[in-house]
Amino acid sequence: GVLVAPHAVHIDHRVRSGSVLLYNPNAQPVEVTISTLFGYPVTDSAGNLTLHVVEQVDASQPSAAAWLQAFPRRLTVGPLERQTVRLLATPPPGLADGEYWARLVIAAKGGAVPVAGVEDTANIRVGLTLEVRTIIGVSYRKGPVRTGLALSNVRARRVRDSVEVRARLERQGNAAFVGTVRGELVDPAGAVRARFTSPIGVYYAIEPRFAMHVGTLPAGRYRVRLEVSTDREDLAPEVVLPASTVRDSLDLRVP
Repeated sequence: GVLVAPHAVHIDHRVRSGSVLLYNPNAQPVEVTISTLFGYPVTDSAGNLTLHVVEQVDASQPSAAAWLQAFPRRLTVGPLERQTVRLLATPPPGLADGEYWARLVIAAKGGAVPVAGVEDTANIRVGLTLEVRTIIGVSYRKGPVRTGLALSNVRARRVRDSVEVRARLERQGNAAFVGTVRGELVDPAGAVRARFTSPIGVYYAIEPRFAMHVGTLPAGRYRVRLEVSTDREDLAPEVVLPASTVRDSLDLRVP
């Protein structure tokens, strides 16, 4: 595959363009194809995050996939080479204020990987050509946009040597909430016994599951603390909209 930077792209309505950098760390050239789709993270009943891809986009959905183009769309990146792909947005006339989303799909196809265990009686070599896909988010903003987060229904339970935490995260405003979730487990003496940190993107409402490894815990009443903020050191400042930090906590009894 290829390495892609940045992890997310923001395009402003006044500029209407952006770029991503591709780097091929391999010793062979890589064929790259770039496409777009409309999708956003959702959670299943177990709290696992997946990307929900909308095949048929209607006018009510804030999709930029149909009017976001990459130049070039097909290219070959040589060994240890870097290439820049330009992104151009051509929104329809009369586009309403707000934030619009797309996913940029970078599909990289390299050389064939040999398949072991195949008898070579006819002097035939068998191999598989692998395609690695990297998907990054693209946001397009026009006019005033704002975001926020409502945190509710926080719950926790002990599962073997871990504590699982789930919560409902619901976006507020007209733009996605991009930030970080932090949690910690505090024992009766006030000491932090475990922590977790996870990046998060909330486009509508999700109920993700997080886990903290705790090992063996003495019996007692513990406190689970949860905090969601817009801190993201891995993203450019223009990608992340500012919003108030939200917090919640609950007691967890360990028998």
